[in-house]
Amino acid sequence: MRYELTGFVRNLPDNSVELLIQGHPEDIANCLTDIKESFANYIRETKAVQLPPDPRYTDFRITF
Repeated sequence: MRYELTGFVRNLPDNSVELLIQGHPEDIANCLTDIKESFANYIRETKAVQLPPDPRYTDFRITF
């Protein structure tokens, strides 16, 4: 909750992780940098896709 972001993170059945984050571009970039630094030993591949903002997300949560 260090950044003002909305969206979710969840583990997928194939052992990958899905992260959807929305917010100010600088907050998104800083959050992704923090994740990459903190989990560098666990991340093998990343894919990023820009999507239009979705107003359904009003907070950030861990989902299952």
